[in-house]
Amino acid sequence: MVKLNKIYTRTGDDGTTGLATGPRRPKYDLRVAAYGTIDETNACIGIARLHAAAEDPEVDAMLGRISNDLFDLGADLSTPDTGEPPAYEPLRIVPAQVDRIEADIDRLNEHLAPLRSFVLPGGTPAATHLHLARTVSRRAERLMTELAQTDGEIVGQPALQYVNRLSDFLFVASRYLNARAGGDVLWVPGQNR
Repeated sequence: MVKLNKIYTRTGDDGTTGLATGPRRPKYDLRVAAYGTIDETNACIGIARLHAAAEDPEVDAMLGRISNDLFDLGADLSTPDTGEPPAYEPLRIVPAQVDRIEADIDRLNEHLAPLRSFVLPGGTPAATHLHLARTVSRRAERLMTELAQTDGEIVGQPALQYVNRLSDFLFVASRYLNARAGGDVLWVPGQNR
């Protein structure tokens, strides 16, 4: 378990931060940016949950599980796989987490009409915040993919799959909540010409 007695340590005053395994990296390091953006995604989900609990308790429960998974993903990313056997078993995203988020996507999507237009971010308060979380999660995915393709850096396949499914879940959940409240906000090409 994590135990934090003191919040500031002054060790980051030099512009570096410590990975879970101990080494320090610049705060702008790609790995740090990736797990920082996962944290940002989680904060957006937290805001969406302020509204989701009232709009649909089932979606809120799904978001609660995802929020916890995102801490797992942050732990995974902050503990680089060096190819050497670790002194302890690091927390990693596992295929079962990917399977669960896929099942949640399928559960929500089965009730939705097929899309006939692109969807604008908007609708209910929870759906609107989920659209924001979706765009932030896509940025996290871009960073994680870049990190995975960087020499000397390893990102587990389940972690990459999870973050890819995450944005899909957030999109489908926003559509699901909007469908319960009258429908998506649809793009009308050239409407304001």
